[in-house]
Amino acid sequence: MNPAPPTSGDPSVLAARLCKVVPALSDLAMRTALVRRTLEAAGPPTAARALDDIASRAEQTDPAAREVIAALLPLLGDPAHAPFISALRAVAKDASLLALSRLLRRKASRAEPRPTSPIEHRGIALEPGGRPLSLGERRALARKPSRVILDKLLADPHPRVIENLLGNPRLTEDDVVRIAAKRPQKPEIASEVARSARWMARARVRMAFVLNPGTPPELSVPVLSQLLRHELAEVADATQVPAVLRSAALELLARRPPLPPDPNGGASMQ
Repeated sequence: MNPAPPTSGDPSVLAARLCKVVPALSDLAMRTALVRRTLEAAGPPTAARALDDIASRAEQTDPAAREVIAALLPLLGDPAHAPFISALRAVAKDASLLALSRLLRRKASRAEPRPTSPIEHRGIALEPGGRPLSLGERRALARKPSRVILDKLLADPHPRVIENLLGNPRLTEDDVVRIAAKRPQKPEIASEVARSARWMARARVRMAFVLNPGTPPELSVPVLSQLLRHELAEVADATQVPAVLRSAALELLARRPPLPPDPNGGASMQ
C-alpha cells in the first residue's frame, strides 16, 4: 500500500515531513511517487517553497534532504510532469527562491529553439543482413532475458526501447553506463535514464550521465546535488559539458559546508 502523502499548507512543515517520510521508504519508486503526489497536492506555490527549503538543506549535504531531491529527479525527466516543473520554476523565479532556482537551472534560451532529435520509427536490424525489426518487436525483445539480445539493443535509438531495457532485471550497471555515456546522446534517451530511480541511484551512472555533453542541463544540473566533492570537481573541470553545468558544479562546491577534521588524516568524500 502506498503511504498517504504528507499534507500541509505551510511550506516549512511540508518540507520537514517530506524529509522524514521519504527516507523511511525503502522502495525508490514509492519515494518518487510519494514526492509527486505530495507536491501536486500542495500546488506550485507551496510546493516550490517547500522544495526551496529542501534544496537549500541538500546543498549543505543534509542526508534526508538529499534523499528527497533524489526522489524528485525522475520527475524532472518525465515529459508528463513538464508543465508542473515549469510552474515550479516560474514560482522560484518570481519569488526569488534561490536554492530551487539553482536546482532547476536550465541552459540560457537561444534565439533559435533547439531542434528535437528525430525518433526512429523505421525497422532496424539487430545484425548486418538481418530482417529489420519494428519498434514493437524491439520493445518486446528489450523485456527478454537474453544477454545476446540485450547487448544488441543498448544502442537502439528509440526511447521506448530504452525504457523497456532499463526495466529489464538482466540489465547491469555497466550496460546503463554505456547508455548514459553514448555520444551523440539524444535528449529523449537521456530523459529515460533520468526517469530511472533504480539506476540514477548508482554513482557510476550519475557520472556518465552528467559528463555526457548531450545530456540536457535541465536534467544534469539537478543531479549535481547527489555528487560527492571529488565528483563535483571532476564536472567543474570537464570542458566538454555545457558551461551552465560547470558553473553549477563550482557553485555547489562553494556552498558545501567545511569538512570536519579527519582524525585519521584521510580525505573526506562528502
